[in-house]
Amino acid sequence: MHGANAARTAVAELIGGARAGRGGALLVRSEPGLGTTTLLDEAAARFGRDGGTVLRVRGAAAETAVPYSGLHALLHPVADRLAPDDPRTAALAGALTLGEVPAAAARGPVPAALRALLQDLAARGPLLICVDDAHHLDEPSRRALGFAARRLDAPLPVAMLVGAHDDGTEDPLLAGLPRTALEPMDTAAAAALLDGLLPEDAGPALREALLHTGGGNPGLLTDLVASLTPEQLTGAVPPPHPLPPAGPRLRSYAAGLARLPGGVRTLLLTAAAAYELGGTAHRATLLRAAARAGTGPGPLDEAEERGLLRREGDTLRFAHTLLRLAAYWGEPPERRRTAHRLLAGALAERHSRGPGGTPRHLTALRHRAASAAGPDPHLADALASAACDTPAAGERGHAELADALWRAAELTGDDQDGDDQDGDAQDTGVRAARLTAAAEHAWSAGFPYRALALLDRARALPVHDAVRGRTELVRGSLELRNGVVTDAHELLSYAARLLAPYDPHTARRALLHASEASWAVGDIGGLRADLARIAALPHSAGDPLLDDYRAGLDAVLCGDFARGAPPLLRVLHHAAEERQPWRLIRAGIAALVVGDVAAALDLNTRALAAARACGPAALVPQALEHLAYSELRAGRHRRARAHARTGLRLARRTGQRNCAAHHHAVLAMAAAVEGDAEACAGHARAAGEDAGPHGLGVAATLAQWALARCDMGQGRPHEAAARLDPLVGSGPGAGQGHFALQALAAPCLAEAAALAGDTGTARRAVEYFTGWAAVTADPLAPAQLARCRALLAGPEEAPGLFARALEEHAVTDSDFERGRTQLLHGKALRRGRRPGAARGVLRDALLAFERCGARIWAEQARAELRATGEADGAAGADGPRVLGRLTPQQLRIARCVAEGATNREVALRLSVSPRTVDHHLRNVFAALGVRSRVELTRVLAAAGDG
Repeated sequence: MHGANAARTAVAELIGGARAGRGGALLVRSEPGLGTTTLLDEAAARFGRDGGTVLRVRGAAAETAVPYSGLHALLHPVADRLAPDDPRTAALAGALTLGEVPAAAARGPVPAALRALLQDLAARGPLLICVDDAHHLDEPSRRALGFAARRLDAPLPVAMLVGAHDDGTEDPLLAGLPRTALEPMDTAAAAALLDGLLPEDAGPALREALLHTGGGNPGLLTDLVASLTPEQLTGAVPPPHPLPPAGPRLRSYAAGLARLPGGVRTLLLTAAAAYELGGTAHRATLLRAAARAGTGPGPLDEAEERGLLRREGDTLRFAHTLLRLAAYWGEPPERRRTAHRLLAGALAERHSRGPGGTPRHLTALRHRAASAAGPDPHLADALASAACDTPAAGERGHAELADALWRAAELTGDDQDGDDQDGDAQDTGVRAARLTAAAEHAWSAGFPYRALALLDRARALPVHDAVRGRTELVRGSLELRNGVVTDAHELLSYAARLLAPYDPHTARRALLHASEASWAVGDIGGLRADLARIAALPHSAGDPLLDDYRAGLDAVLCGDFARGAPPLLRVLHHAAEERQPWRLIRAGIAALVVGDVAAALDLNTRALAAARACGPAALVPQALEHLAYSELRAGRHRRARAHARTGLRLARRTGQRNCAAHHHAVLAMAAAVEGDAEACAGHARAAGEDAGPHGLGVAATLAQWALARCDMGQGRPHEAAARLDPLVGSGPGAGQGHFALQALAAPCLAEAAALAGDTGTARRAVEYFTGWAAVTADPLAPAQLARCRALLAGPEEAPGLFARALEEHAVTDSDFERGRTQLLHGKALRRGRRPGAARGVLRDALLAFERCGARIWAEQARAELRATGEADGAAGADGPRVLGRLTPQQLRIARCVAEGATNREVALRLSVSPRTVDHHLRNVFAALGVRSRVELTRVLAAAGDG
């Protein structure tokens, strides 16, 4: 039962109520295949294991016309409890003979007799009644069950669970029952189901096709997997496209449809063909198609009367997905082609624009292509031309254009057609170009493995370098988002070399993507080489934003910030009226390089809006990634978390594993701020699963930084310094972090090393950060630098440096960074025996941490306040009396020891000497009357101190 949490919870509550003497009923409605039977099986098995009595019945279509056949099947195990001479149940006993029952008895005595029987059965203990496929039960049985179900309440320990298909109509005999619905699984739940159905070496292209065709229907997914050959399951043979549904459920529905009148069957096939190409079945279009087939509106009216189709405005929808699939795939290919031909003719009558901005003539051409039995170059040209003239609108639009261009490639002609080699070469070039364009749209629609399959076909064709270069560009772009970025760099560089003599503009696009790969892996030399190649391309000048971006970034990368800052700042000016998402994202990168965090937030917010408005869909999670990074820089961790959650979901849906890794890294940082160590570790681990193998330097560095920040929040500076020193420091093995994050993480290393007593590492980190703070416009840098210097200063200089840091924080809005400075300042004041002054600073730190949701850091501030003698309720008047025997500092030390810390670790955590810890610990033992650390832990636990 993947993804059915709401329904399972409702069933569990129903069963729990019955065991507690609170009877009730629940109607579960769903499309076929979504798991209603499995849900009822699970409930019955659990109820039976716990000692309850279970009565079950499953409606059978063959017995729908037999009165009381449903009750007969349900009550057969307890028929001996029905006494013909008992006036309460006599009518029910007579009904179960399956003889004639007066209508009055069916409306009154039989339903009442059923309730009386349930009361008798419940006297022995809790009772569960499971009714599956209730829509196939006979009408008198449904009436009696509905009557009884509406009257199940306390103190009757009876639960009734009724499953029925959701066909969009209301069954009046079951009206008034509490209900829940089983919805199609989301992508994550469907993927989890496939994990259990497919072999471990199943091809990713097959998984993607199954997820798309299965539509979140677990029954259909199970049947689809069962219908595949071992070679298809392992990817040795590519899956067919489109993947045809199969299995016993589909065959059963197809057999039922085969018994319908010919006109109705053709009408259903035509409606299903409309849906098959990603469209909808409009009533007017179907009527025109029916007229072309020589029939009138009669078959459509009959399909609606039978409940096979239901009308929603001008749109007609099938009663359920399996019925639609059976109506199409249950027919032979020639009949399917005829249906597409009818739709093409009906749609061609109108050339106005259709839903979602897709011209109807493009849809008509797609249906013509689906009706073709072989190559048709003229139709291929018309279809490709219409696709190129059609703007994509969202994922659906890209999917339709991918389908159109793929069909155009299929219709273009054979790879070798006759003896005209020049014509053959031209045909293969056209085919490759159309397959490549189809792959781009498939990728934008969220089907990366379909895109790869199309590209593999294009790469297998002998084509001109200009065509090959475009194919390699798309292949490299996919690898950049979903694979090893160094491999992506090679593909993109190769694409640029092929394209440069023929299409410098597209070659520049390839090199810009290559520079992204170099940035992602942290290859400064490779990035500078990419920027130089862009400048060397013919006609590369003339784009002020790109020219300044390239020149400024190159200067910064070679260490000349003074030369690089002016052109990068001009990039921000050029982007003022920009509308293209990628150019806005590039300008946002320039803003972060110079430290203008406010500009980066504005630019990336605009980039996200533009990506959502103009697409493609695959760009949205990338825009969210850059926006979330900007929000981290600004200290807006909650907003970064919200955007990263959305970005992670969209990155998974569009098959962008590398983008997902970056979002995991952002979420790890947000969790570290909030003090959720488990979430931080989980997201850092998820980021690392792809960041390391794929060469994602930014994500890998950010994930380690998040773990170090989490260590700091939990009072473990040694561990934090050990994580950060290889990323930022100058010792052996250092400098492994991404160059764009090394300076930003330096203050955290300086703080961790200083608190751990490693002043040498702390001073090197401060020296490194000093160079960055001198050139950046980041408003947080001066405050962080003053804070780091205060940590290393003597008792006379530190207060002034902390005060200067707090003055610099006044011009920023980062509660978290301000709170960290106040916390460290408060610790220093307390250590300098100035508890009164420390309290005010620590109270401000506590408020700052509470405002930004930094719970574990707020607890540090509370602990420091307790150490100054200010009780906050943790061990004061509201705490257990035994803890009141300890001073605040003694209680703090006792808690650390109870967590398993050694005296030296406690000393480092509390900024005192080991001798002081030993002195206080002896007094704690004496005050509490314990003799060991184990006893101390037990006393604190018993006192409710966690």
